Order: sequence, then structure tokens, then C-alpha cells
Amino acid sequence: MRIEPEERSPEIRIKDFKEVNKGYRIEEAIKEANRCKECGLCIKGCPVEVDIPGFIRAIKEEKFQKAYKIINEENILPAICGRVCPQENQCEAECILETPINIGKLERFVADNYSVELDRQIKKNNKIVAVVGSGPAGLTASNELIKNGFDVVIFEALHKFGGVLRYGIPNFRLPDEIINREIDKLKKMGVKFKKNYLIGKTLYLEELQEKFDGIFISVGAGLPRQLNIKGENAIGVYFANEFLTRVNLMKAYRFPEHHTPIKKGKRTLIVGGGNVAVDSARVARRLGSKVSIVYRRLREDMPARNEEIEHALEEGIDIKTLLNPVEIISNKNGKIKEILFRRMKTVGKTEDGRNAIDNTDEFIRIKTDIFIEAIGQRPNKMISNKENDLKFDRWGRIVVDNKMQTSLKKVWAAGDIVSGAATVIKAMGEAKKASASIINKIGG
Repeated sequence: MRIEPEERSPEIRIKDFKEVNKGYRIEEAIKEANRCKECGLCIKGCPVEVDIPGFIRAIKEEKFQKAYKIINEENILPAICGRVCPQENQCEAECILETPINIGKLERFVADNYSVELDRQIKKNNKIVAVVGSGPAGLTASNELIKNGFDVVIFEALHKFGGVLRYGIPNFRLPDEIINREIDKLKKMGVKFKKNYLIGKTLYLEELQEKFDGIFISVGAGLPRQLNIKGENAIGVYFANEFLTRVNLMKAYRFPEHHTPIKKGKRTLIVGGGNVAVDSARVARRLGSKVSIVYRRLREDMPARNEEIEHALEEGIDIKTLLNPVEIISNKNGKIKEILFRRMKTVGKTEDGRNAIDNTDEFIRIKTDIFIEAIGQRPNKMISNKENDLKFDRWGRIVVDNKMQTSLKKVWAAGDIVSGAATVIKAMGEAKKASASIINKIGG
């Protein structure tokens, strides 16, 4: 039987932003590891190709630091990936057991308790690379490059490092201290970090091209997609990115101790079905609101992780399905009063197996104080507005070849700016591919 670590009770955890999952105890980790048949199929489900059977075997043998070293060979962010990667759709999906090995929780166990500084003898190649963005792709590329002899400088637009890991994922899923610890490893390796640099505004890409041998762009997809419905400018309407950034990065839930406020409501509606929507809902719940997630398809179609959906339900969050917002209705003072939804109906299946939907002629109004739009993100145009020779597709994503190189000679890119909003581990896999190309092309 699959072993799950202990979790804090919903009644207690909705009152704070402390981590929900407590992680494995030693005896639990060993017992779960002993279920593994070491067939190796899980590796093909891992975008960064961690030797999963190898590190699990080391746990069985109680060689925990060896397990960490095996993971760290391919994954510089194991404590993060162990928490936020959708293992159920990747490595665990390849497991031959009826109930897959809890690979993510085992990875977290090792990273949390047995991290060691790796003794690497690095021969410098006198080349320097600028990494634009300090999210998972930027951190991964920096690790690959610096251990292969490059000097690396990371430029971050915000005042804290970590990108989407910092501003997009709540502390109850990914604590700040975990992000800090993973970043500190890179600092000790010699990676230089520069904050408050907005490329395309503070510093232009052409300036970086003059000063660096190569450039790696990993600025993510930080702009929200809009519903474009009537009343969207009402007081009380948030885009999920702003809402989560205010809480996660700016600590608005501790106002006035921290200077950024946030509007709290007795009732909150979130539209969307992904992890960002569920994160927003769980944050709003911790701000004292009665919360509902509204999704236009069925719950089984929600792209959010099952674990996060279950946590949300445990915390008293309601999920309303087959509803699509068509208008935001305000009072005479411009404050949101209610949302008009059109009821949807299922009409078969889509190519990806989800329920296809269509409109009905039925409408419903739901009262709310706060309405959060969490329907996806798109790339920021800050770089594209200034760089005429850098090619973008019609969705605003940077165009790359099969080695992640852009239309510019010295510039590579990976992560959400290339593939659209995706997972942390997918961005890391693309970053490793780009790094290999940089190393081969300019590393000597």
C-alpha cells in the first residue's frame, strides 16, 4: 500500500500559510522505497531524466546522502520539484505498480534532510553567459553552465529571486525558505544574482549581447489572460497573477506589517480549473473568505493536480462546474456585486479526452465580493517591443529551433516564454536542452 506523509488538519491550516504536508519520517520513506521494483520505466517520464531507481535504491540501503547526490546530478531543485511537480502525470504515470511509488515525496524527503555540497572540480572556459529570469528554467540553466566552466550572471526583474516559484506558488505549497536554500546552492557555486533588472526597460537585450558570450532568456509567461467580458474593471476584480503576487511575494496577508494591502471579501469566486485557480482559492480561504471555484467543464476535466483539488475541498472550497462567466455586475459605486454565468452542457469528448461543452440558454447569477480570473498566462511583451530581430509567434512566444536557439546568434530561450504556461519540471527540461546547446556552441 502506498504510504502518504502526514498532513496538517484543514481546520488548523486554513488559519495560516504554513506548509500542509509534513513530509516522510525515515521509517516511512524506507518502507515506501522498498515497494519499488527498480524497473526504470519512471525515468522516461521525468523531463530532466533523474535516475529515479538509483536514488530509491540508495534510500532502501539507508544511504541518504548518496540518494541526494544521484538526484542532484540531473536536478538542481529537488526540494522544489518534490513539492510542486505533477509526478502523477510524469514519472509516476510510468510506474508498473497498481498504486505508483510516491516518487515526489521520496525526492522531497531526501532533499529536505540530506542535502550535501557537491565537490566539483570546475575548469573555467573564460566565457560568460547572461541568464534573464531566475525562475526554474533560469536556475537550471545557471547550474548546467557554471558546472561546465562558464561564469553566469542572472538578471531578475523583481526584488526577490525565484520567479514564478516565488510569486506564483503559495507558501503552504512551497515555503520561501526552500526556494532560498536552493538558490543559495547556486550562489555558493559562483552564480552572480542581480535583482531589479527589467530586460527591455532597465537594460536592453542588445546591451547584453555586447557584454556577454551568450544569453539565455527564461522570463516566463507573466501576463494574465483576460475574459474580456462586460464589467471587468469593477472594484474587486483581480487577475490571479496580481492576487498571488501580492500575497506570496509582497506578504499582503500580513498588512500593515508589510506595506502591500489586498482587498478581502466575505465571498470570493475564482474562474478557472488549473493549479493557479486552485492556489488562488486556497489563498482566499486563508484570508477568511467563503470561496468557490467556477469551471466551465466538469471537475474531472480540471487540469489542476488532484492532490491540490483534494486539499481545496478539505479546506471547505466549493467547486461549481458547467458555468461560464458572461458579465460582471457592479453596484452604483463601481464595486462588484455579482457575476452572471451561462450554464454549459457536455456534448461528447474532445481529442484530448476531456468533455466537450456547448452553451445552453440558461443563466445564473452568483453574488460575490471578490472575483479572481485564473484562465491562463501569456508572455510579457517587454522584450518583444524592443528587439525587432528576435522572432516571436502569434501568441507572443519566442521562436526557437530544436536546440532552443532563437533567431539571434548568441541567444537561447526556454520555459514558459517558449512553450506557454506549463510545469516547473518541463521548463527545467527545456533549460537543460538549451544549456547543452550553449555549451556545445560557445563553450569550447
